[in-house]
Amino acid sequence: MRRRLLRVLALVFVLVLELAACSAPAPVLDGNLAQQPEGASGRSEKVAGQGRQFLIATANPLASAAGQQILLAGGSALDAAIAVQMVLTLVEPQSSGIGGGGFLMHWDGQQVQAWDGRETAPAAAMETMFLAANGRPVPFAEAVRGGRAVATPGVLKVLQAAHRAHGRLPWARLFEPAITLADEGFLLSPRLHSLLMGAPGLRQDPQAGSYFFAGDGQPWPVGHRLKNPALAAVLRAIAQQGSDALYRGPIAADIVARVRGHAVPGRLTEADLAAYQPRQREALCADWPVRQSVYRVCGFPPPSSGQLAVMQILGMLAQRPEAAVQPSATTPGVPGAAWLHVYTEAARLAFADRALYVADPDFSPVPPGGYAALLQPAYLAQRAALIGPRALVEAPAGRPMGMPVASAMAPMPEQPEHGTSHVSIVDAQGHAVAFTTSIEAAFGAYVMADGGTGLPGGYLLNNQMTDFSLTPSDAQGRPVANRVQPGKRPRSSMNPTLVFDAQDGRLLLSLGSPGGPFIIHFTAKTLIATLQWGLDPQTAIAAPNFGTLGGPLLLETGLFSTATQDDLRARGHRVAEVVLTSGVQAVQRLPGGAPGDAPGGARGAIPGWRGGADPRREGVVQGQ
Repeated sequence: MRRRLLRVLALVFVLVLELAACSAPAPVLDGNLAQQPEGASGRSEKVAGQGRQFLIATANPLASAAGQQILLAGGSALDAAIAVQMVLTLVEPQSSGIGGGGFLMHWDGQQVQAWDGRETAPAAAMETMFLAANGRPVPFAEAVRGGRAVATPGVLKVLQAAHRAHGRLPWARLFEPAITLADEGFLLSPRLHSLLMGAPGLRQDPQAGSYFFAGDGQPWPVGHRLKNPALAAVLRAIAQQGSDALYRGPIAADIVARVRGHAVPGRLTEADLAAYQPRQREALCADWPVRQSVYRVCGFPPPSSGQLAVMQILGMLAQRPEAAVQPSATTPGVPGAAWLHVYTEAARLAFADRALYVADPDFSPVPPGGYAALLQPAYLAQRAALIGPRALVEAPAGRPMGMPVASAMAPMPEQPEHGTSHVSIVDAQGHAVAFTTSIEAAFGAYVMADGGTGLPGGYLLNNQMTDFSLTPSDAQGRPVANRVQPGKRPRSSMNPTLVFDAQDGRLLLSLGSPGGPFIIHFTAKTLIATLQWGLDPQTAIAAPNFGTLGGPLLLETGLFSTATQDDLRARGHRVAEVVLTSGVQAVQRLPGGAPGDAPGGARGAIPGWRGGADPRREGVVQGQ
């Protein structure tokens, strides 16, 4: 029965692919690679999804179908997330997979948990490992490729740890959809094809080259049925033996051989894999007042910078009357120049704090009072007071109460962060997952492992070592908090987010996005558009993207007027139009009743959940 369902879904997907191939513009990879984790592959407008009992939003139709299959079988939101991740390893290999890591937020109806499956640096890693002979960092494009860039993967370990706490179906059952698809094959999507067109260097890896590319050296065409027997064999072993199948034995030995035997060898060992442990951290939650409501926004703490930066931005905007202005009803979701000016300045100030303070808290100094000190209203009011009528020449880092006048640490120089995927799920019990998962750059380190099977295909290994600062210290010798250190987890921008009504505690929203450091802006925009501007999730996600990494204000190409851009330049901003390829997935509670409502609520009066999938990628929302 399950195989028949997958075959039907595959046939439906064929039609989707053919239509997308006909209607999508020719693939254009954004030239501004310093800001863009993954290239663009066209835009396909999406229909909002609704569900009375459950809802799931993922980056790929086959992944959403696998999650739905698990939920229909009585699985939990966590069960569905595991099935989704295994399918994404197969069908969206450029973004995430079992060779990477992730952050997972979970709500069980009583408490929020933050599960840390971030990769770790090998025990033999050195802070100077990305420096050339002249003492300067190697070019980033050189750093991200090869064995040196591979960190110890963590996603399987964290998923199994969370499954022990919140799973309802057997572990092995969750691998069945991905194994079936890997055996029978899936149809190469327009997005994967276009990204392969922009990654000719991937052919240099023997395993990846023979899997993704035809004999003429070109990627397999859209709609080609791609089978992956190596991944099927690896997933069978993990299904039967648990996550240890990847961390010990022949699969682990294969990973290490590929990393250490690469032309640019890495330092990963089998001992690093065997020693990996996921972490359960305290969620970083903060209240956000919006008109007559107060929302409790919970996200991931450091080593992620995402939640801190988002809540700093929202907290500073709450101090500024300009930020209360709604977009015009004729242009919903398109803010004007005055709003964008204040947002950009708040973001620049948040990114300055991020560069100085945020790293793995097990290795780096934490501000007095903890990271929550960076979200205190008095501190954010102090920061917001720096926002004037014109852009700051330089946005300085702040000094939370108790911090010394001069920091002993150096700010991290800005460098790229890369590709990711996001999953949002609410199950029939009202339990929820927001799960952001990554192998870092598109196609990771360009190293594919087959688990020692000798079969075609496999899975890609991460390049998360380049999420550390390639520069370990500044010219004065002050260390960068996010420098490479053995066993350390690199700083991230991933920000899986769960939002609650601060008064009655009901879950209202699960969301997140890929996008490197722009995850911060994609998440903030979606929160503002849904909860402040009142847009439904699909409209909010589709609204124009914008943001800054501390320098120019980047606006999504063709979606902001010339007048708005001229006004921003008159305020002192450098403005550039670029392709901003977000991948937001969101599930939002509808008023009127849904599982998990407070006692006395009108349960089931109308469908309980609505969701949205980003039109810039190929995800869908499915539910019941």
